[in-house]
Amino acid sequence: MIACVQQGTEAFDARVKGLVQRGADDLRRVESQVQTILDAVAQEGDVAVKRFVQQFEGRALERLTLRAEPWQAQADTVSEPIKASLTWAAERIRHYHEQQRAAQQDFHFTDTDGVALGQRSEPLAAVGVYAPGGKARYPSSVLMTAIPAQVAGVKRIVLATPNPTPEVLAAATIAGVHEILDVGGAQAIAALAYGTQSIAPVDKIVGPGNLYVAAAKRLVFGRVDIDSIAGPSEILVVADDGANPEVIAADLLAQAEHDEAAYAWLITLSHAQAKAVMQALEAQLASLPRASIARASIENHGAIFVVEDRQYACQLSTQLAPEHLSLAVADPEHWMPAIRSAGAIFMGYHTPETAGDYAAGPSHVLPTGGATRFASPLGVQDFVRRSSLINYSSVDALRRHQTHLDALATLEGLDAHARAVRVRIKDNP
Repeated sequence: MIACVQQGTEAFDARVKGLVQRGADDLRRVESQVQTILDAVAQEGDVAVKRFVQQFEGRALERLTLRAEPWQAQADTVSEPIKASLTWAAERIRHYHEQQRAAQQDFHFTDTDGVALGQRSEPLAAVGVYAPGGKARYPSSVLMTAIPAQVAGVKRIVLATPNPTPEVLAAATIAGVHEILDVGGAQAIAALAYGTQSIAPVDKIVGPGNLYVAAAKRLVFGRVDIDSIAGPSEILVVADDGANPEVIAADLLAQAEHDEAAYAWLITLSHAQAKAVMQALEAQLASLPRASIARASIENHGAIFVVEDRQYACQLSTQLAPEHLSLAVADPEHWMPAIRSAGAIFMGYHTPETAGDYAAGPSHVLPTGGATRFASPLGVQDFVRRSSLINYSSVDALRRHQTHLDALATLEGLDAHARAVRVRIKDNP
């Protein structure tokens, strides 16, 4: 069963240290194999991609991309209730990201020296969004990646996913996807980054995937941009005495059922609550269809931390820097200032992580592996590039800065830099 450790013990400290360093070696373990795939696709294009699809997916592909007509025909086979739910979720996701876009305004101002400064934002031209196709299918991931790109104004959105289901295709239609690459794994990332005979390269690749997808994204970074290196899914529940143990257990299992490698943790101030949650986990696992996956996650990567006070609970939460943080407390706003690192924060007793996965509004593509210390959820800003605007409107404005510009250029031994200022002023006395 899930490990339960008490603050102040060696077992507690060892467990925390191991989790803070989670996933550090996983990518290195597969990088050489992934690099071989990337190199082959870069050199051979379609031929290499088809070979790897046959090798890793067990499918023989005639073409890498889906034609629009069959794609739409399959999407139309989805039941009306499912279409309605996908459309409802898409509307909520789109509305949230439209508010986010409105907050990302360009700006312009002229300082007192007569220098006009500002910022201009432009959407990326082409992005690739990846949706996993392994243990489960995720139409929701299509909505959560493609809709922010569409709201940002991206003109070409390519979905990469192997052997897509009608539901995935329906989500792609609703989300505004333009092309579908019927390929998964590292070979899909390579095709998006380098381009092949069938598909033009993109500027950025986003979305979750397995270890090979994560390693491929890291290796192509620089050729294209990426969102983050996604690892196994994570949830941390921080609970006070008023939290229902059955609800806590359900939230932990909602992440554990994703994958055997998923992380599910609880921080509690009560031994009694820890025991009640352990009992609820066992009871709920008995009727869970994906019980074998969830149990492996709980037993291998789960943990219950019993701590002494709220201050340390917040400190440990920040140290773990979880992808999903559930504040199962009566006064979440009061806890928030002490918590510094989390991807998505679910506040109060009545807010399930499920809502964030499907339709609350924000994208469910979040940093993992402790990366919330420095990275943020996927959003409109991830599909926009910024240009700085600098305009010395007159020679007088430049002259006001000449002394300092000349001094700094001379300090760094870059005489041509200083000359580029002098000649402008010399020619305009």
